[in-house]
Amino acid sequence: MLFDITNSLPGIDEAMSYAEVMKLVQGLDFSVVVFDTAPTGHTLRLLAFPDIFEQGLTKIVRLKNKIGPLFSQISGMMGMQQGPSDFEQISKKLDDLIPTIRKINEQFHNPEMTTFVGVCIAEFLSLFETERLVQTLAKHGIDIHNIIVNQLVYPSKIHPCSLCGSRKRLQTKYLDQIQDLYEDFNVVKVPLLEDEVRGKESLEKFSEMLITPYTSL
Repeated sequence: MLFDITNSLPGIDEAMSYAEVMKLVQGLDFSVVVFDTAPTGHTLRLLAFPDIFEQGLTKIVRLKNKIGPLFSQISGMMGMQQGPSDFEQISKKLDDLIPTIRKINEQFHNPEMTTFVGVCIAEFLSLFETERLVQTLAKHGIDIHNIIVNQLVYPSKIHPCSLCGSRKRLQTKYLDQIQDLYEDFNVVKVPLLEDEVRGKESLEKFSEMLITPYTSL
């Protein structure tokens, strides 16, 4: 029963995966670890899980302390020899998880350890989702001061293209809004590329545009 209850906790999947990754990270020698998070909706669940999960876990531990003896008595009466052992194992895992979740929560709120980099495109829905993310991060006290605007169109001056010109005008409209909304942020503009970014050389070339502002030819 306790196993079923713990599995139904909100954010349990995110908590388990993040906790396991953090255990691996702490045992390795890295100066920076990058998490490529899911789209905004899933990421917001990830942001909320430390608080929600800690609250839920604390309640489960209290419940465990109350029903533990009763569970053992019933298991003994029914001849379930393995039951109490399983219960104790789950209980120990719950007790061990609370400090881990609290540590994760502290790491999330420490700007020296954690920061988010927003990635969007210059369109209405993407801008809306980015603003939702920024507002939620601010609500949770989590740092974000960099935004990457990807897939910007820079029409060729030598070979005019009506579609490219149309996309450019549309993107300029939302790019201006991004500049107004995030004037205190570091906004990085990345062009729409002809090829996929795959392989070490392509990644290194692409990474240069994140540091050095792109200028169209």
